[in-house]
Amino acid sequence: MARSVIVTGGFGVLGHAVAEAFAAAGDKVARIDFALSPHHPVTGALDIGGVDLTDAAATQAAIEQVAAAHGGIDVLVNVAGGFTWETLEGGSIDAWARMQSMNLISNATITKLALPALVKSGSGRIVNIGAGAAIKAGMGMGAYAASKSGVHRLTEALAEELAGQGVTVNAILPSIIDTPTNRADMPDADFSEWIQPAAIADVILFLSSPAARAVTGALIPVTRGG
Repeated sequence: MARSVIVTGGFGVLGHAVAEAFAAAGDKVARIDFALSPHHPVTGALDIGGVDLTDAAATQAAIEQVAAAHGGIDVLVNVAGGFTWETLEGGSIDAWARMQSMNLISNATITKLALPALVKSGSGRIVNIGAGAAIKAGMGMGAYAASKSGVHRLTEALAEELAGQGVTVNAILPSIIDTPTNRADMPDADFSEWIQPAAIADVILFLSSPAARAVTGALIPVTRGG
């Protein structure tokens, strides 16, 4: 039976790959993004652009649109987020607030608002995008790593909160993802060592499947190229 899947940040490179993978599996996919429109379509997807996921009213409206169109919500994949590299001395304190907002508050907001539908599903799945870089932050990674560490703690706490309600909550911790932006930012790197978006999508599909029903509260490194 086709499930109703929300992918936040679904217009970006990773979100697009995740949405395509769910659509190819026969699920009903909705992409919610801050951008107004996607660069690349996903066949059959419901695209909702221009949504600030830290705005509870706008996020609630998007959730209601998805639930009405797809008959509820079974899977929530929180891809939406951002990145910055700034040292504390040379950077801005505003970056710390911006990273918390983009990576953690956006996640917490849509997850909280989607919980009633996910619990009602009976086999709801929440998959968050954490970061390998949040395990030990390198120079310039403080603001980003702190916000992603928050995502890790949210994942663990919510998994325990929802124990016994049929909803699993897990996070994957990618290493560097092979995207055009990352290649432009690190042109001298060995791209063959980077993780492919499609490989991350495969892990997310597994965590969203009945086969992963016993896995919750896990922080799973995803570090091989693929």
